[in-house]
Amino acid sequence: MTQPYIPPDLKPIIDFHGHFCPGLVLGYRAAKAGMERIHAMRSEDEELIAIVENNSCAVDAIQYMTGCTFGKGNFFFRDYGKHVYTLALRPLGRGVRVSLKGTMFEKEDRDERIAQILSIDENELFDIRDVTIELPSHARIHESVPCSRCGEPVMETRIKEKDGKGYCIPCFNEKS
Repeated sequence: MTQPYIPPDLKPIIDFHGHFCPGLVLGYRAAKAGMERIHAMRSEDEELIAIVENNSCAVDAIQYMTGCTFGKGNFFFRDYGKHVYTLALRPLGRGVRVSLKGTMFEKEDRDERIAQILSIDENELFDIRDVTIELPSHARIHESVPCSRCGEPVMETRIKEKDGKGYCIPCFNEKS
């Protein structure tokens, strides 16, 4: 089979991710559907948030297209193992939940599966529904303090106390 048609806005996502695969295309379609539904633009700061419920290749497409990142504090991972992506706008939490419908991909060939994901109607591919969510807090910058054992700087909110000393999580969990 010949390689499927690649939409121009998908090409930089493939470059970002490193390879072309069905999971990346699934995330591309989910982000596109969600952003269109809530009329969202790529996030410059924290005006758009993304909550992803898996750590698959699809998540890279969500991150790239939405502009949501861990570093900006508007990208949230919930380890549920589901192809579910929630996008919401600040300040009201108006958003959309995009979830994959079943596992209906008949095609076993990688390129055929990609072509199927790219061509199927978004309403056959996803359950898309409007939601209003309680928004996570805006990102905060915390002070860093040195770990009493390794000396590496640690975000103050992650320090674990033991015997009156503060430790990073790995040092705290090490058996002495």
